[in-house]
Amino acid sequence: MLLDAQRGHHLTLPPPAIDHDVVRQLVLLLCAVLCAMSVTAVTAPPTAAVVDPWFANAVGFPVAATQVVSVVGVGHSTAKIDVYQRTPAGWEPVAAGIPAHVGSAGITPRTKEGEPSTPMGFYTLDSAFGTAPSPGGGLPYVQVGSDHWWDSDSKSPTYNTMQICKKAQCPFDTTASENLNIPQYRHAVVIGVNKSRTPGDGSAYFFHTTDGGPTAGCVAIDDATLVKIIGWLRPGAVMAIAK
Repeated sequence: MLLDAQRGHHLTLPPPAIDHDVVRQLVLLLCAVLCAMSVTAVTAPPTAAVVDPWFANAVGFPVAATQVVSVVGVGHSTAKIDVYQRTPAGWEPVAAGIPAHVGSAGITPRTKEGEPSTPMGFYTLDSAFGTAPSPGGGLPYVQVGSDHWWDSDSKSPTYNTMQICKKAQCPFDTTASENLNIPQYRHAVVIGVNKSRTPGDGSAYFFHTTDGGPTAGCVAIDDATLVKIIGWLRPGAVMAIAK
């Protein structure tokens, strides 16, 4: 109510007119906002949790590494693989609980040529190869055939390296070496064991396709999962092996 100054009477003003079109538009807008918020809450992927993996503060771990394939023994010749990526926030899991096979003699602190054990430690994953075409990824990849070998002859100057030669013409002992044209090497990543190529300290350690049983010292998983990991790996990646 307002006071009429001239007549001294109180005046009652009518209520303001409601614009129903404006109200309807506001209601529709509010509904749209609430619906959008609801969909986002349901479909947004959860943020990966930052974890403190066993290798992070271990002696000898390469502090510059940003990708790690962790191999931890769970049985005599079996292991569990977890995959990690370092982010600005810390280590985040990429994959977990992948079943793996390791050497028939288990995971050991040290190994040497001819022993079917998988050595503990931290090793670079520098290159990949396989009988199948490259699945992509950031590592150099060689598609191998019957003339591709891994020299495991401790007396050879090319010990613990890939070589290409006809069997009869190879300058190293092929009976002590591996021909790479086998089903287990459909896809494989070279594990950097004995990169100094010290004679007798071990050769031909790979992260490769499993045949379902223990290995001669390598780490093996199913091929489909291995392909995904190879596609994810970049230079500087590390395999961390523990018992």
